[in-house]
Amino acid sequence: MPMIQNALFRQCLAAIPEEQKAEFELSFEIAERISEVLKAKNLTQKDFAQKLHKRESEISKWLTGRHNFTMQTIAKIETALGCKLINIAR
Repeated sequence: MPMIQNALFRQCLAAIPEEQKAEFELSFEIAERISEVLKAKNLTQKDFAQKLHKRESEISKWLTGRHNFTMQTIAKIETALGCKLINIAR
């Protein structure tokens, strides 16, 4: 049975467009970076939510990696945390 499940998983994964995979990866990386910065600065999700005037439940959603961050939101987060989340190679 595991072989069938693995084959089904691979088929489902192969059906996802590459740009969508890239989008998911970026979202998870941003969420992971936010979590790292919060930990390094000893901030809780509640502290972070207060800095951004957001509900803690919204911050929790962001940290799952399933949130579609806008450039405006990323800029607000970077400002609130005092660090870059995304570095653009030149």
